[in-house]
Parts: sequence; structure tokens; C-alpha cells
Amino acid sequence: MEEVRRLPHWLKVRAPGGPGYLRVRGLLRRAGLHTVCEEAACPNIGECFEAGTATFLIVGDVCTRACRFCAIAGGRPRPVDREEPLRVAETVRLLGLRHAVVTSVTRDDLPDGGAGQFAETITAVRRLSPATGIEVLIPDLQGKWSDLDTIMAAGPDILNHNLETVPRLYRSVRPQAVYRRSLEVLRRAKAASPETTTKSGLMVGLGEEPDELRAAMADLRSVGCDIVTLGQYLRPSAKHLAVARFYLPAEFEELAHAARAIGFRHVEAAPLVRSSYRAAQQLGETI
Repeated sequence: MEEVRRLPHWLKVRAPGGPGYLRVRGLLRRAGLHTVCEEAACPNIGECFEAGTATFLIVGDVCTRACRFCAIAGGRPRPVDREEPLRVAETVRLLGLRHAVVTSVTRDDLPDGGAGQFAETITAVRRLSPATGIEVLIPDLQGKWSDLDTIMAAGPDILNHNLETVPRLYRSVRPQAVYRRSLEVLRRAKAASPETTTKSGLMVGLGEEPDELRAAMADLRSVGCDIVTLGQYLRPSAKHLAVARFYLPAEFEELAHAARAIGFRHVEAAPLVRSSYRAAQQLGETI
């Protein structure tokens, strides 16, 4: 039987439930919207909801892939809800967000991978909240670059695509993804719109070596990536990959220093950092 690993104290958070949290959750329920905060069991949900923000999850809550680190349900997704972009935009307006983050499950079953829904959501948010910054965290679209062009043409302020881990671990962590394809998403996004900030994230604690992490960060810089996030992988359930080790907070400080040294304009590196953590601050510093 596999040993159950106790979380170190720096990874423990309070259970959510404050008035701000309940307000955000209520708005989302009434709008019939999903968030990656809930579906991916993000440890920061209490902090973010209490602060009046959330990361919207579009094109459903069922993913067509089976990444072995992710808590989002896999299976056969339902048809795309064409009214969803407007409901996202209305909720952004009601929350008064100065920066909205929109992501999606991976929909390899859709002809455009969900690109059209991203574009419509960006457009709807712009119409109802013209002063709001918009960040999209997109899948790799199976390397269909015309679909990436659809998203870029809608004009997001930040285009995020997570590398997640080092190339050696892709087969075990992201079996349906391709390391070089993920880098190409970021390269093409920057080439299509040099003024758009590009961003990516890496998890640590999956068995990677320090040199591999530094090489992955260098690869991100080589394709013009502006922002990098680094956080501790936490195992969602016994069905998911085990944690190889927990990084100390001081090790995240070292990683942040290394990332800044090679030219990232903004770095978020800490045990509980996730892709959209404190995203509004990143927008202000990089645009």
C-alpha cells in the first residue's frame, strides 16, 4: 500500500466560507457557470472567491483528455452552450472585475477546439466591461493554428498556455500533449501579436530535476514568454500521480530568482501558486 504523505504546514489553508466567498459562489450558481477553482480543486479558492474573483471555465466541465495530474472530470462532454459567453460577461460586470481570467477544459471533440467560444467570450466581456483586462488560459488546440488565430484576433490582453512539466515527464503527466507543440502555441501567439503578454506555468514535485526545470524556463523565454508561474503539484486523489517531493518555500524563492535572471517580466513562484493566482497584479506589471 502506498504511503499517504502528509502535507507540510506551508501547504495548509483554511476552509472557505466567508461572505465574499458565498457571494461569488452564489453569482456563479445563478449564472450556471463553471470555474476551474472548483472543478480543479484549487487550494486558493477561499482566498480568491473571498476577494471577489474567480477563473471562469468555459465549454463545459468535462475534459476529453486524461492528464494524470488534473482533478477535472474526463469523459464525453455535453454540447457547447452558446449563451455561455454572455453569462460570463454579465458575471464579470456584476463582480466588477478589473481583470477577468477565462480558461476551458480541453475539447478535442470540437472542430475548433473551443476557439470560437473563447473569442466570443472575449468579445462579450469587452462589450459589457470595456475597462476590464482579459486573460485566456487555452489548451493546445491540437496544433491547429488557424484556431489560435481566431483567439488572438479577439484581442486578449494575456494569452496563457501552461507547459506544466519538463519534457521527460510528458508521457506520464500529459500523455495526450506534446512539449514542443505547447511551446509553439506560445511562440505563434507572440508572433501574431507582439504587444500581447504571453504566459505559462510549471508544476514542481513530479520528479523533475533542477536542471530540467531551468531548461524548461529557458525554452519558455526562447519563444518570448513574458510571465511564468511555478507552484507545487498536489495530488487530487489516489488515482492521480503521486507527489515525488514537496519543495520548500526557500526553493521557490530560488526558482523565482533564476526565472527573473533569464528575463521573465513577472514571476509568481510559491507553493500554492496556480496559473491565475494574483493575475490582476500581473496585468498591471506587464502591460
